Amino acid sequence: MWSGPSPGNRGTAATVIEVAALASEIPGSDLVEAGLRDLAAGLSTVPALIVSIGAPRLRQLGFEVVAPIEDADHALYLMLAADDLDRADAAHGRYNALVRRLVSFERAVACAGSR
Repeated sequence: MWSGPSPGNRGTAATVIEVAALASEIPGSDLVEAGLRDLAAGLSTVPALIVSIGAPRLRQLGFEVVAPIEDADHALYLMLAADDLDRADAAHGRYNALVRRLVSFERAVACAGSR
């Protein structure tokens, strides 16, 4: 998953190791880890779509994102809407919550990398 230093850190081995270890403890890491695994396996899942949405930033942070899914934001919304046919507003709320989790994870990793 982790392939190198984030742009904000000095790139020392200790810093990279510290941030990689911390990334697994940051809330949202389970979602990102699952998404990276699913993308590598060629699966289109909620975690894979979230990681695809965040692929540019995750790559900047040093994560190896393999073959992100095109138009992932739209595909994610459609997948969530299909799960909640009874409630029209549920997909919107779930979509926003997942994106907030991704952004929170990215920010936390960026902060950890700049220490």
